[in-house]
Amino acid sequence: MTLDLREHFGEFRGADPARIHLAAHSHHFWPDAACRGHRRALEDAARLADRKWETVFGVLMPRVQRAIAAVLALPDPATIAVAPNTHDFVRRLLSALPKGATPRILTSDSEFYSFTRQIARLEEDGLVAVERIAAEPFASFPQRFASAAHRGGHDLVYVSQVFFNSAATSGPLDDIAGAVGDDDALVVFDGYHGFMAVPTALTVSAGRAFYLAGGYKYAMAGEGVCFMHCPPGFAMRPRDTGWFAAFGALGGKGDGSVAYGADGTRFMGATFDPTGLYRQAAVFDWMDEIGLTVGAIHDHVLALQDLFLAAVARAKVRPLADARLVTPIAIGTGRGHFLTFELSGAQALHDRLARANIVTDVRGERIRFGFGCYHTADEIEAAVTAIARVVA
Repeated sequence: MTLDLREHFGEFRGADPARIHLAAHSHHFWPDAACRGHRRALEDAARLADRKWETVFGVLMPRVQRAIAAVLALPDPATIAVAPNTHDFVRRLLSALPKGATPRILTSDSEFYSFTRQIARLEEDGLVAVERIAAEPFASFPQRFASAAHRGGHDLVYVSQVFFNSAATSGPLDDIAGAVGDDDALVVFDGYHGFMAVPTALTVSAGRAFYLAGGYKYAMAGEGVCFMHCPPGFAMRPRDTGWFAAFGALGGKGDGSVAYGADGTRFMGATFDPTGLYRQAAVFDWMDEIGLTVGAIHDHVLALQDLFLAAVARAKVRPLADARLVTPIAIGTGRGHFLTFELSGAQALHDRLARANIVTDVRGERIRFGFGCYHTADEIEAAVTAIARVVA
């Protein structure tokens, strides 16, 4: 059974009714509730002025922390820090690695550009040593990555929950966290394509692994609102630190050293635009109001993917029908919310579709089609018909 939430996305859908938006994995539409939250941020800024931060830290942030903790089955909302983007967290994590030796990093060859670029640049200057495990073949990745993690010798183990360039998953997160052989290693899961898309419970690994994600995609809150769960006892004093990290500090060591809180505040930065928190809180409130769950969204999107593939096959839409489908459909629900097709003309196909107001996105030779809870089953056939017309 699929969802029909069109009435809740009137503002984004109505802004361009002719647009066929198949890039929910890239730029997810906001529900109308998020739009109202955005306007509320302006109203509070005007009404409260200097006092708006009391609302941000006293009402909005705790609301968002509680909701994130519930979605991820985390035991304590206070472990969650917020930032404008996940790269802020990546920098702070890197700044928390041991000094005096070259940090050793274990990761995959399919991480998003932000992390990939940062560690590659540090690698150029010999500041880190990086071991990369190939994501493909996907079926064996969990075992291969866990084996590498178990061998040890790493200061940071960093891997995506869902790979951005394929929609394949890295396997059960608890298994990865449990396999890491170095007790002091930082274990980090990049959940940007997993949070609010793939049902996720961190109950077992909450005390061992960091988890970072944001509202730009499946959390439906737009840019500027990201978060990281920070397990107690790990990376207690990142060198990259902003003044907001002092808010939870109980004092230094008595030697004049910089003080940090023991909870997620130790990874906070500095002054940021809180508008995203308004949107994110509004999204969570809306979901609670209508009883919408991550599980229901996930089931809906997987059903839409199946409908899309069946329609492509029926209509014999080339070049999609002839392309390699990178996303491993055969393994069941272990995939993210987009379909990835690999073909030499991916960029040209993307551009042709864009000229017809059909929105997808492309990464090299891979074109991605993403679906969200604002799509309906009856729209899929129409979208494929429109694509067929463009490529005919």
